[in-house]
Order: sequence, then C-alpha cells, then structure tokens
Amino acid sequence: MEITLSDNAQHWRDVAGTFAHEELIPFEVEAELNNGVIAPDRRARQQRLALELGFGRMDVPKAYGGLALGMTEQVAVWEQLGRVTNGLCWCFSEPQQWMFEACSSEQVQRYVVPLMRGERKDCYAITESEPGSQEVINTTATRSPGGYRISGEKWYVTSGNFADFMWLQAKLESGESALFFVDMNSTGIEIVRTPLFSHTFAAHHPIYRLTDVFVPDQNRIGADGAGMQYMRSWFRHERMMIAARCCGAAARLIEEAQAFARTRMIEGEPLSSRQAIQFMLADSVTELWAARLMTYEAAAAHDQGADLKSQHARCSVVKLYASEMANRVADRAVQIFGGRGYMRENAAERFFRELRVDRIWEGTSEIQRMIIAGCLEKRGLSGM
Repeated sequence: MEITLSDNAQHWRDVAGTFAHEELIPFEVEAELNNGVIAPDRRARQQRLALELGFGRMDVPKAYGGLALGMTEQVAVWEQLGRVTNGLCWCFSEPQQWMFEACSSEQVQRYVVPLMRGERKDCYAITESEPGSQEVINTTATRSPGGYRISGEKWYVTSGNFADFMWLQAKLESGESALFFVDMNSTGIEIVRTPLFSHTFAAHHPIYRLTDVFVPDQNRIGADGAGMQYMRSWFRHERMMIAARCCGAAARLIEEAQAFARTRMIEGEPLSSRQAIQFMLADSVTELWAARLMTYEAAAAHDQGADLKSQHARCSVVKLYASEMANRVADRAVQIFGGRGYMRENAAERFFRELRVDRIWEGTSEIQRMIIAGCLEKRGLSGM
C-alpha cells in the first residue's frame, strides 16, 4: 500500500527511514528509562548525522545553502521520523521558508542560518495560560527608546531548555500581534516551572515569565500587523508534519502489533487468527491508508501552489484526521499486546502516551473542526 512518489521523494523517504531505524529506534528504551536522555556521544552522533544528511536544510531556500525541498519530500521524511518514540527525532533544528520571507537579511544571518548549521537552537513562545488555540495573546510589547519592553507569561515553550533564543509573539499597544527574537539570556526572563508531561522527552516545555524584557528594534520580525500571517505559515507547516509523523507512528504500530499477533499462541493457534484481532488490524490499516492519501494530497497541493486559504483548510483536515487516527491505532495496538502493551519498554505503550498531544498542540482537534467548518461556510465544498 505504497503512495506513488517521485524519485526524489522516495530517496528522502529511504534516507530518513534508514536514519530512524539504524540511529534512533535502537536507543528508545534507553531514553525511556533515563528521562528522555541517552548517552551524550550517541546524541552527538545523531545530531551530526542529521545535519550531514540535510534534514536541517529541507525547507531552506537554495540561496542560503538550503535544499528547498517540496512539501511532499518533507512529508516523506517526517513520516519516517514519526516512527520513532521519545522525541529522539528532534535532533536538529528546522528553519522554515517563511522565516526567510519574514526576517531581515541581518536577522536571517544572525538567527536563522545558524539554526540550519546546528550552531543555534530556538523555541517558540506563543501559547499562554488562556486558551492558546484561540490566539489569546496577553503578553505586551511596549515601545521604549531603541526597542520594546516585553512583559507576560508563556506556556509550553517546547525545547526551551535547549534553546538560546525564542520566537515570541506579543501584543503591541495598537492591539496588533507582532513577532520578536528574544535571546534566552536577556535580563527579566525567568522560568516559572517546568511541568512534567506524559511523554519521556529530553526536550522540556517550561513556563517562562518575562518582566520588562528589553528587545531592540532590530529584533522585531516583519511588518506591522504581520505577526499572525507568519504564525499561520508556521501552523500550516507544523500541522502537515504532525500528520506525517502520525502516519509513520501508526504504520510502526500496525507492523509491530501484527508481528506479535502472528507469534502469540492461544490454544495452539496464533492470535492473528482471531477475528477480533483481524478486525482491529483491518480498521487500523484502512484508517492509515486514508490518512496517508490525504496527507500526501495536501502536500502535493502545496507544491502546486494551491490557494493559501485552501491550503490552510487542507492542513487542518489532515492534522485532525491523522492525529485522531493514530490515537485509535495506538489504543488497538496496546489491546492486541495485552499486558505487554502496558510495559514502557513496548513502543505501543510509549506511542499511546506520546500521540495524545498531537490532538492538542498546534491547534486542538476542536479548533481544526472550527477552521474546516468556517472554510466550508465561506467557500463551499468545491472551494476548499
């Protein structure tokens, strides 16, 4: 049940698949039993190989030394990396094309290009304690001589413990949204706390409080009123890649559950001969096939230059369906494994915990439904 891909997309799928299976998956249990951390030399090797393979340059324009891969190729990569648990695939920074459009030349050289080279680490400070999916921004950026003074609290700042700067969204005095580069060592930034989450990742999600943090004019990103435009570009990209990762996770879950069911003997017969197990696997395969088809179609539409509003709706559709599909597959896989499926050393147990957040971050399933329904109301089915 392969998707028909171009030779280039197949190449990148194979490169990412080999990297995932040889360099990442063997160290999942080590990470699981050590708070997400693996031996420093192993992690350094993963990071070095990811950069050498070009994963950090996938969405970077060629003018800056990037590969300028299409969305289809990027989906092929992230589908394979999605087969990995414990956040081990987060071993490289991933600059996105919109950053080169939004940032000044000086900002690109100071912040964005070093990400591609593995010289800097970033994090996104967008969500707040209010409903983040509804774009409620209370963090303020007040004009000050030579720049801005930023105050507020940011939640779930993923990978904040590894980052040296953040992409921060704040509200100007005019009420408009704006983006800023904020260096993590700036005076006035403090960690409120670092909550523990269901997954076992080395990358944490701290809550930060900013109190009168000075940010110079040259760290303001883009034009007035363009903050949400850039964030929507980021959301489209992230939602697409969440869908891709969910497809990869579901594929691995199906393969491992099927392999177990073939060897698990019940009254002299393999578990896979039981109709209840067959139905669970059949439903999982059917839903995965549907998710992969829509994800790759949405990626192809992006590569063909589809209307931005149509792309936005497509990304919501694939994020909604693929994330919920993967959660259903994980639940079935745990059930097929039985007690073994509840052991942390089992990938099914880890995915059961890790995939749950894909229905929440970068816009909850409910928000995706609102976006889809809104697009349907405004544009009709054919306009979506």
